[in-house]
Amino acid sequence: MAGGKGTRLRPLTCGIPKPMVPVFDKPVMEYTIQLLKDKGIHDIGVTVAYLPQVIMDYFGDGSGFGVKLKYFIEDTPLGTGGSVRNTGDFLNSTFVVISGDALTNLDLTKTLDFHKNMKSKATLVLKREPVPIEYGVVITDSQGLITRFLEKPSWGEVFSDTVNTGIYILEPEVMEYYKPGESFDFSKDLFPKLLRDKVPMYGYVTDDYWCDIGDLASYRQVHFDILDGKVNLALEATEFQKGIWLAEGAQIRRSATLVPPVYIGKNTIIEDNVLIDSYSVISQNCRLGSNSKVKRSVLWKKIHVGENCGISGGVICSNSLIKNNVDIYENSVIGENTTILEGCIIKPDVRIWPGKKIYENTIVNHNIIWGTKATKNIFGSRGISGTLNLELSPELCSSLGSAFAAAMGKNATLVVGSDSNPQSYIAKSSLIAGILSVGGQAIVLDNSIISMTRFGVAYHRANGGVHIHTSNEKPCRTYIEFFDEKGINISRSKEREIENLLNQDDYDRCKAEDIKDIMRMENFQEIFIRQGLERIQNLDGIRRKNFKIVLASHSENTTAIAYKYLQNLGCSISLVWGRADNIIDSGIYKYMAGFVTRKKADLGVIINENGESLTLIDERGRVAKEEEYLLLTELVAIKGYGAKHLVFPHAFPGAAEEIAKNNGVKIYRTSSTPAEIMKKMMELGDGTNNPSIQFILNNNGVWAIGHIIEYMVKENTKISKLIDSIPEYYYLKKEINCDWKDKGRIIREIAFGANQEDIELIEGVKIKDSRGWALVLPDNERPVFNIYAEGYSQEMAQELSADLSEKINLLLRNQRL
Repeated sequence: MAGGKGTRLRPLTCGIPKPMVPVFDKPVMEYTIQLLKDKGIHDIGVTVAYLPQVIMDYFGDGSGFGVKLKYFIEDTPLGTGGSVRNTGDFLNSTFVVISGDALTNLDLTKTLDFHKNMKSKATLVLKREPVPIEYGVVITDSQGLITRFLEKPSWGEVFSDTVNTGIYILEPEVMEYYKPGESFDFSKDLFPKLLRDKVPMYGYVTDDYWCDIGDLASYRQVHFDILDGKVNLALEATEFQKGIWLAEGAQIRRSATLVPPVYIGKNTIIEDNVLIDSYSVISQNCRLGSNSKVKRSVLWKKIHVGENCGISGGVICSNSLIKNNVDIYENSVIGENTTILEGCIIKPDVRIWPGKKIYENTIVNHNIIWGTKATKNIFGSRGISGTLNLELSPELCSSLGSAFAAAMGKNATLVVGSDSNPQSYIAKSSLIAGILSVGGQAIVLDNSIISMTRFGVAYHRANGGVHIHTSNEKPCRTYIEFFDEKGINISRSKEREIENLLNQDDYDRCKAEDIKDIMRMENFQEIFIRQGLERIQNLDGIRRKNFKIVLASHSENTTAIAYKYLQNLGCSISLVWGRADNIIDSGIYKYMAGFVTRKKADLGVIINENGESLTLIDERGRVAKEEEYLLLTELVAIKGYGAKHLVFPHAFPGAAEEIAKNNGVKIYRTSSTPAEIMKKMMELGDGTNNPSIQFILNNNGVWAIGHIIEYMVKENTKISKLIDSIPEYYYLKKEINCDWKDKGRIIREIAFGANQEDIELIEGVKIKDSRGWALVLPDNERPVFNIYAEGYSQEMAQELSADLSEKINLLLRNQRL
């Protein structure tokens, strides 16, 4: 398969298809053809799509490489499977599907023998990957029979570290599921059908080298791996000294220094006092001027580097001219036919597209022409976070705005809300600029909280929204969350779409005359408060009670909005103002508990700084834990508002089912990601963009206070009695630190080390026994395992947590099994 565009490899692939990207002076596809030839496979069909003539001109009919090539041009996208199906009668016996843009030294003989011995109809070559979330994960039983597929899972869905390499051994009959010309993918379409129909399908786990050259980091890494001898390739060069490879005609001046491992290509000249440091690959017909230094870099053919230059961790494409005194830093990529004049500095992570000219003494800190580079996989469990002007530069925020607007549709209308922090203001202004630059409409809410921004999306019938806040609890950290048209966090697939747009810089700017005016909603706090009050059914009853409330938040803005709302409810409010600087964070609950009892208040409320969630303190000074609050809101939703369907994550205690059973209500379990929980809650609403009562109680802290008070009035009860009515449960949570690379391995070994009848693989690995259950869930953002345990007693919960923790710690201490 040689149809890849290689968009994530740009600018390397601006003028060539991905299989033609050079590795040690040869297109990567040439190594694949050599591998097939060495294993006796000479009839090779090549599916091509992007710039097919480049491939066909280089390889011809294959005779120059000792094989016979037949090309199949894909005029319209057919998917991985559809392109192979399009080869028609070429596939009349057992055949191998292999990518032309990956590098491997797979022992095909062993793979074919495995396929034959297992009587498999489809054999997938699998590889263990320490961080498997960017691949398709394949789960097999002990015999290799495939039992499940997971396409680019989150850490909560990782049950194995064996990933799909895209190399398959197939029997022709499996292709009959589709007709020639139909579009389908192997992993997304065909293989799930084979699994459903119980067609024998096996996974062959290889220890042989395999690298999917999918992005710039893996492109560099494959060169380093070859220099380290991790893959057995016959380089067309002589090992002059240990780890120093020189091709024919290479000229190295006596005063030059080469630090192994390095490769110098054919007819390349290294001048006096040049340092070629370790892990450098200099291709053919290059010239490096005196006193220059190159380290951990890949230079394509016909590159001239002047004197006193420094290239560290870069990739420079063919026919480029680097003049004197130029410095090129880590992870930068210079496209073909580029000229960089004297004294320039190319900062880290910069990509310069082909054919550009950089003038003297220019400092380049962003992609030339195509905007600021955005890092792949920048989304965490809840949007994007970082320190402004470091991880979150204004340029990145602007690109985020453009990518988000492009992902939400042409001329999208987007609500943009933020708190009043100056850092949030800079991020918001940059996001708005990006939105407007691609033709989007920005409706701006100043001094907003996250629930107000969510409400604003529905109120304005917008295509989506974004909220920015800077934490007072973690100074200098700014958070950006993105919403869909319902005001809930966007899905993981939409996040990936935005990431791809960022990495490819692939969004169109609008014409200057098409830039829209910013719409600023000056009075939206009042609208938000009024709409919240309109949802209260017994406003007069609440006002007659004159509830006494103690209110606190780390955010003055959140406090002010909640104060106005409670005032309109007729409550008497005692404030612990703003950030509560006089209260040590760890002691705020104790302080609030004492304050509530001294004031003889009906209720104490701590609203988190973005106004989303609550901590309640009853009139006796008792603090409701997070799980108690969620169970309390379950009771309020059921008994106060007639809710019939409720949503909880898989890791939540079983007390939720007990309450539901006692009240004839159905519980839906979902993953722990906020987007999935919110999506399900919205689905169980009234079928419009109006949120369900559970959604409000869990995601709109200001309105939630009103609904809880309304329920207390309806039942003529105190908050303490409501907490007392929650069923008893025994539940523990903890964290175990780990390395990122250990996550997939640990999850696999726990999953396959347990009795298969006692485990649940819905999110993480849940192990059940007579004492209860314990769940291990890899964290999406941190190198951490989250451990949850629920037992039939506190002692049993502690035992379950300790047993699972001990097992994880033991596996962490051991090497890969």
